[in-house]
Formats: sequence, structure tokens, C-alpha cells
Amino acid sequence: MQEITLSAEQQALFEHIEESSNNIFVTGRAGTGKSTLLTYLIENTDKKVAVCAPTGVAALNVGGVTIHSLFTFPFGLLGEVDLGKHLSRRTREILSTIDMLVIDEISMVSADLMDAISRAMGIARGKRKLPFGGCQVVMFGDPYQLAPVPGNAEERAYVAENYQSSWFFDAHVWREDSLERYELSEIFRQSDEHFKDILNAIRDGSCSQEMLDYLNQCGNRFPPHDDVIRLATINDTVNSVNRARMARLPSEVKKFDAVYTAEDERAFGRALPADPVLELKVGAQVMFIKNDDTNMKKNSDGRPMKRWVNGTIGHVLDFPKGGGVTVEVDGETFDVGRSIWEKVRYEIDEEFDEATGKVKEVLVTVPLAEFQQIPLKLAWAVTVHKSQGQTYDEVVIDMGRGAFSPGQTYVALSRVRSLEGLYLTRAITMRDVLVDQDVVRFMQGAKQIAAERIF
Repeated sequence: MQEITLSAEQQALFEHIEESSNNIFVTGRAGTGKSTLLTYLIENTDKKVAVCAPTGVAALNVGGVTIHSLFTFPFGLLGEVDLGKHLSRRTREILSTIDMLVIDEISMVSADLMDAISRAMGIARGKRKLPFGGCQVVMFGDPYQLAPVPGNAEERAYVAENYQSSWFFDAHVWREDSLERYELSEIFRQSDEHFKDILNAIRDGSCSQEMLDYLNQCGNRFPPHDDVIRLATINDTVNSVNRARMARLPSEVKKFDAVYTAEDERAFGRALPADPVLELKVGAQVMFIKNDDTNMKKNSDGRPMKRWVNGTIGHVLDFPKGGGVTVEVDGETFDVGRSIWEKVRYEIDEEFDEATGKVKEVLVTVPLAEFQQIPLKLAWAVTVHKSQGQTYDEVVIDMGRGAFSPGQTYVALSRVRSLEGLYLTRAITMRDVLVDQDVVRFMQGAKQIAAERIF
């Protein structure tokens, strides 16, 4: 377990979540520590908690399960579905046991799915008239960065007829229940106040041409070396860059096959956590795609210290005879073996409580499937979408023909620590600053928890 130290703001918000039963949406600009607080909450809450996310990758990242897996929902629209028929006995037991439901990447959850979650919890907990069956719901995400995935024509028509928008915050359940919003304000990624102001203005669409001119002036230069990571808007650009750079290396290709069964593959679904076949060469620039989970290195006080985290950049030095990959990261070398990704499910277990002398029910995670692979991927270039949550000292931003989704430009620019590490392949224009007006409406009008209430 990685040691986490919270800021005063994060600690106060954690305590507010613990001490209340309110439904809370935790948001904030890039680099404000949403993921840090989420991880700390999961590991330190005294409440019985289930953790879920809208996609398999997001669920794996927080050690939870997908929403559809937890609730056993069928895919597609859920507004007219008799959810009671789809809730298994195990699902009902889990949902009736928990005190808190945590949802990560909530901005990708549609209004229809949000309402279905509330209805299903009401059914499972025997409290149909209470939103979420009386359970506390804590949500994490930034709607300025990620949006719900558009459905098919039928789903879009249904949403247009029944909801103000497809966003989770326009679900009908919020007419019956209050939703508190807290926007983390302390940015840890950048220190330049002017750069922070520009990023925030791009995030909410309030930026001026003068701001963009300053940004473009700073980024209008060539990177100092070939290995500055490139963020591109489309997969074709990323794949082309990575293939070209691999081809330039004189060494031979080394292939690593993932270890998993057909049953494991079915359990993970469409999104395996790593490449089934990973191809590398000595000299390749790579990115770690999973936190170090060996805990071999210790801090001075004896606490485990991660040798790398998800997003760390390094270079392949060798392929040891015993297997694995030797990677150099900032002057240090690490022998990297296979990592294990587990898909889990929740179950109810019993344990003896020495304090009360009684047997109590506890929520436990049980492995459902396992996937093993070297936790690396080629990283001369990555998509803007895949870069979310990462921090880079240097980055080349390639907007190609322009941003095509709200938040894309903000996500790209907010990955870099400072303007000194920013390199642009072309100028950022006002056409690249796309913001969903439904998000602006919600973020400006939602009930914000006053800082003085939690500090």
C-alpha cells in the first residue's frame, strides 16, 4: 500500500465525507489531487464502501469494478428496464450492506445510468422512495475533461426527450436529493501562477486571445531532443510516430506474450489492461502503465516507496536472460518483470469483532480474472485521452487538424509542469478551445461546499 500524505484541503474534505452522509461530487482542475484523495478515501474510510467506474480501465485503476458489473445491468438504455429482474442475490446483498458508493470518472456516467443506479440501490436496500436507497454516494471527476460516450441514435433520441442533457448532473434523482460539489483548489502540478490562470481559462472557455498569444509564444520552438513525449489527438498519429521511432533503432525486436486464459479475456471484456503482445527494442522510450507493486525500496523511515508509478517515462536498456526488461529512469535502472492486473468482484463475508464479541458482515473483494504482462508501452507518443492523469516535465503537443471534443486542448496543455517544458507543433487557436455549455451551466450553478465548512 502506497503511503499517501494529504494537503490540509484534502484532509478536511476527507473528514467531511467521513462525518456526513451527504452525496458529494469532488472535482477540480488538472493536478489538484483528485486521484490522491480518492485512493486515500478508499484505503482509510471506516465505512463499508464499494468502488466502481464506468469503464474497465478506470475500474482497474482504482481497484474497483465497472458499474455494469457491480449492478448487473444490461447494456443500453435503462430508463424503461425492470431493474429488479437483473439484480442477483449477491448484488442485492452487497448493495444493502454498503454505507458509501464511490464512483470514479463520474463525468463519463450518463443521466440515464445515474438514475438507474439510484433505482437499483433503492430496490436492493428495500427503500425505493429514497434516492440511492439512503446510501451515501461520493463521486470523483472533472466534466471539463471527460464527457459521456455518445450512444446510438435511439439512445440520443431518448436522452433528448427525457433529459436536459446526457450528463450525470442532469439525472432526475438530483431533483429529489441534494448534490454537494467541492472543487479542489490547490494545484500541485504547476507553480507558475500565470500559466495556471491561462489553463483555468481554457478549461472553462473564458480565455482571451492575449492568453493564447502568450501561450503560443512560449511554445513556439523546437524540443531540445527527440525523446520529448508527443501528445496527439488521434491514434493514427501516435501509432505512426511510435512505429517510425522503433524502426530507427538498430536492435532486434523482443516480444513479450501476456499470460491469461480465454476465460480471463472474457472476464476483462473489450479492454485488456495491456497489450497481449508487447514488442520492444533496446533504446525504446517506454511508459509504465501500472504503479510499482513490489515495495522493494524503503524510505528512510522504513515505509515502502514506489520505484515507478503509472506514467513514468524510461528507456529500455537490456533484456536480461532471466526474463523481463531492464529500464533506465532518470539515471536509475530497474529490472521490470510481469505485473498482475486482477479483475475483482465484491462478496459478503463474516468476521469476528473482538470489540463487540459478535460476528459482523464485511465487504471483501474476490479475484475474478487475472492478466499478466510487462507493465510498459511505447511512449514516444501517446494520445491526449490516454495522457489524462499524467504529469510531464516536457511535452510536444500536436493538435493536428484541431481539437474535436470539449476539454481536449485543456487536457493536453495541463499535462506539463511549466511553460519551459511546452513545445507546440502549431499555434493553439480559439477554435481549439471547446467547452460544453451544459458543463458551464452546472459548474456555475451547482451547490458548492464552502471551504469554511470543512476547514
